[in-house]
Amino acid sequence: MAAGSAPMQLNLRATIRTKDGLCVPRKWIYHLTEGSTDLRTEGRPDMKTELFSSSCPGGIMLNETGQGYQRFLLYNRSPHPPEKCVEEFKSLTSCLDSKAFLPTPRNQEACELPSN
Repeated sequence: MAAGSAPMQLNLRATIRTKDGLCVPRKWIYHLTEGSTDLRTEGRPDMKTELFSSSCPGGIMLNETGQGYQRFLLYNRSPHPPEKCVEEFKSLTSCLDSKAFLPTPRNQEACELPSN
């Protein structure tokens, strides 16, 4: 994640591995709202995102809310993030009324994030 080209803008880049094993680069532009901790996703006016601070290296925790859904996500560059990171995430989501924890199996290494 990095500062965007305009004030009150953040750019997030990732490379996501699909089911068939291909690595697909993705970009999201978030807009900050003065007086709020919510981020608005460009092109998705129904979605709001909240980032959480974390002590996990190589990871990011966020809460996405849209039309009829809410999800808490822990992304990490490691196939097996440190247990303290997983416990921190579970603790955060449990106090926000989370009922299920669904880890996504990772059988391959993380995709390389191309330098821009």
